[in-house]
Amino acid sequence: MDCCESERREAFHENDRQLSVAQADSTPRLLLNRGHTSSAQIPRDGRVSPGSQGHDLRGARMLLVEQASLSQSRKTWRKKMDFLLSVIGYAVDLGNVWRFPYICYQNGGGAFLLPYLLMALFGGVPLFYMELALGQFHQSGCISIWKHICPIFKGIGFSICVIGLYIAFYYNTVMAWAMYYLLSSFQTTLPWATCFNTWNTANCTHLTPGNPNTSWTNGSTSPAEEFYIRHILQLHLSPGLHELGAVNWQLALCLLLIFTVVYFSIWKGVKTSGKVVWLTATLPYLVLLVLLIRGATLPGAWRGVVYYLKPDWWKLLSTTVWVDAAVQIFFSLGPGFGVLLALASYNPFHNNCYKDALLTSSINCLTSMLSGLVIFTVLGYMAEVRQQGVDAVARDIGPSLLFIICAEAIASMPAANFFAIIFFLMIITLGLDSTFAGLEGLITAMLDEYPQVLGRRREWVVLGLVCLCYLGALSTVCYGGAYIVKLLEEYATGPALIAVVFLEIAAVSWFYGTSRFCRDVQVMLGFLPGQFWRVCWRAICPCFLLFILGSFLASPLEIKLFGYLYPPWSAILGYIIGASPLICVPCYMVYYLLSTRGTFRQVSESREKFNIFITNSVCETWYMIHSTQIF
Repeated sequence: MDCCESERREAFHENDRQLSVAQADSTPRLLLNRGHTSSAQIPRDGRVSPGSQGHDLRGARMLLVEQASLSQSRKTWRKKMDFLLSVIGYAVDLGNVWRFPYICYQNGGGAFLLPYLLMALFGGVPLFYMELALGQFHQSGCISIWKHICPIFKGIGFSICVIGLYIAFYYNTVMAWAMYYLLSSFQTTLPWATCFNTWNTANCTHLTPGNPNTSWTNGSTSPAEEFYIRHILQLHLSPGLHELGAVNWQLALCLLLIFTVVYFSIWKGVKTSGKVVWLTATLPYLVLLVLLIRGATLPGAWRGVVYYLKPDWWKLLSTTVWVDAAVQIFFSLGPGFGVLLALASYNPFHNNCYKDALLTSSINCLTSMLSGLVIFTVLGYMAEVRQQGVDAVARDIGPSLLFIICAEAIASMPAANFFAIIFFLMIITLGLDSTFAGLEGLITAMLDEYPQVLGRRREWVVLGLVCLCYLGALSTVCYGGAYIVKLLEEYATGPALIAVVFLEIAAVSWFYGTSRFCRDVQVMLGFLPGQFWRVCWRAICPCFLLFILGSFLASPLEIKLFGYLYPPWSAILGYIIGASPLICVPCYMVYYLLSTRGTFRQVSESREKFNIFITNSVCETWYMIHSTQIF
């Protein structure tokens, strides 16, 4: 009898799991409702071999589909490019522009690229690849994915969501500042270009290239610095973290505008956000190219480029350089935020996420280097104007580099309004991409975990989340809001996130099993990950994360902002904020152990049913493997 005309079924046991393989001349959906009578066998290495009856399965292609997905299809990206641009937009954020250039020049210039690339190769990219593969294979967000991997670690997903909320409370405020700058750029004279405004002080000093009548002293402040500190942030109206003052209504409106754009960009899911990223992910590259060409023509630009790229090989002997390289690549690629899991979960099952991981992580690293060239041409120019060394001009890291140094340089250029508009528009789009992805990670997690309650109410879920984030961010637009931004930036995404990612890779590599994960990748992509990736996931990446975590814990933070030294109690508050997400992990473990029967090993294994369909290229036969846990 021909194999396409028969139906057979048989069951066998492997590692306490009952497997049944069905063969039929029907589609997978119809197959679920039919009876079957015999089988094929699948060995431990995951390769499909001919059954005992001699059925030829050579050339068979395996497709793993969740049982739930057969009754309710999952949305997918309109185009492959939508996914790639979304991942690139998420990974390439404000840190690529304001943090990498500073870290690079501070740690040996061109010599820093060696530890940076090594940390990317052995730590950042393997984690990036792992999360894309997990999300695409299991088609789940950061909470529900754990029922497929290791249910007892489901608290990791809730921890990721808490960290994501903390980030949403402060990250969008930086875009609100940029929005205020963007709107101010349409004035005839840029308001941060002169010292004749109501917010300026007697120390305000306006320097112009080639003007010998003014000089820069240690007590001087630039009009850009006073515009940022005294007009945008209005820090002089707040005595410190203990008294934030009233809400700055102008920034509150800018923040509302940012969240409105965010809502209408993600409310329909990847179908709408996938369109928006064609603008928000590509515009920064166009602006960076324009600014690089303009910056290269500025007087003194070469001083900045030399300072940026000149290698100091002796600095590689310092542990700090390697720590900074590891921290930079980790936070730049962004594993552990649940975003890569969510974005990849909307991919077709057989999408080559391996190539996607290599491509997007490479683009991210190259963008950081390009941003450094742009920033340091500007810093070299400012050093020429102020008649100072580049190191004196480049003393600031973070938003000050963008909103003071770069803003001041732009104000002194011809066509200053044009360059100000495109520069701050670039800052906004860089931040929007990351916010789209960050909130999508939270939304996907909630919708996948509670599909019956929230599945058909996505627009309302998005609206509720955006409103919650806006209300949580209002404290950051008070007169002392910048103190809150700095506190959350230092504590909310530091040791807590590193610890969460360490638990994640430990659960995947040591509990779920690297070999099992690699077989999943083989089912999905058609090839096994190489030995390099296995070693990285099993050993190198955990050591990489412990190295970063140890560096955080070994050097207590001492936070300063514009001369304001944070009080001692702020460290306690910061540690509470940082530790709060981690509480979810042990709490859920205790709950799961108390509510589930079996040993620790048994309750740590997935009980979820899944189906693998094998399509024979010769006779178009479907094989279904149905797996259930046996205790």
